[in-house]
Amino acid sequence: MENSGHKITLVGREKLEITGVEEVESFDESSIIMSTNLGALIVRGEGLHIETLSLDGGALKVEGQVESLTYEELHEARGGLLSRLFR
Repeated sequence: MENSGHKITLVGREKLEITGVEEVESFDESSIIMSTNLGALIVRGEGLHIETLSLDGGALKVEGQVESLTYEELHEARGGLLSRLFR
């Protein structure tokens, strides 16, 4: 996997900046699921909202109370990321 350009910056658990974002799969106030150039990344928290999203530059800015950041491997053969997360 290509890891150039992937960076996560979290300031005070309230402002999150991520680069290397390829696609946002889903989002709501409690979670944001995205594909990055290092695999799937799940952000969980409260009151999350996407401040800015630039897929051309691969940048995402999130505000809200961040509780966790988790990387998951993408296994499309088993039904994809979303079907595994929400079974």
